[in-house]
Amino acid sequence: MDLGIEGRRALVCASSKGLGRACALSLAREGAQVVMLARGRDALEAAAAEIRQQTGAQVATVAADITTPAGRAAALAACPDPDILVTNAGGPKPGDFRDWSRDDWIAALDANMLTPIELIRATVDKMIERRFGRIVNITSAAVKMPIDILGLSNGARTGLTGFVAGLARQVAAHNVTINNLLPGPFATDRLTQTAVKAAENTGRSVEDVIAARQAGIPARRFGDPAEFGEACAFLCSAQAGYMTGQNLVLDGGLYPGTL
Repeated sequence: MDLGIEGRRALVCASSKGLGRACALSLAREGAQVVMLARGRDALEAAAAEIRQQTGAQVATVAADITTPAGRAAALAACPDPDILVTNAGGPKPGDFRDWSRDDWIAALDANMLTPIELIRATVDKMIERRFGRIVNITSAAVKMPIDILGLSNGARTGLTGFVAGLARQVAAHNVTINNLLPGPFATDRLTQTAVKAAENTGRSVEDVIAARQAGIPARRFGDPAEFGEACAFLCSAQAGYMTGQNLVLDGGLYPGTL
């Protein structure tokens, strides 16, 4: 299927590795002009070079922290009028809420709620003028099925979800869509980090924690980031213009709800 986004400008945050990188790769394969952003320059440049080699697409990079005003300014200077915006930022640390300070909560809100909102505010009006815009927020399946040690993430990402639910309906008439992708357990560094924390809390080995988690997934495997990237590309497509304000869970069937 031709997704109809060849030549579209795409800004993909936190895209040097993991799910963000997968999204950048899938969009580049569809012919989008991609601007990749991440804090670590070496990993970012390596990822961009690989994507250029694989796709032949135009790929630019910005080494910056998207959770800061300076980082957002740098990203928007490199891609001032994106047709496609994929927001993403590393999840906050796991742990027990009794150990978290106000600063921990503010950092989580800045990264996983307020930064996406600031990026949307900076780009959505131009999308409305052009009558094309696709905004995809990478959140977490924890929005629907909270994970006890990820309270900071649960709270911040749920706040973003509530905000998007209202805004998506305001801009839909202009062919601008806003959707959230909710990853469950994918084979990324984040999965390993949470497994290490769970192992510390339970006294089990990291290997046992990972094996038990995988066994509890109906698909009996962790997700491949490439699958996530392709789902993102479809949400950014011309064909997805009637899908907005949605929370799409990609978790191998782990979430048990009907809705």
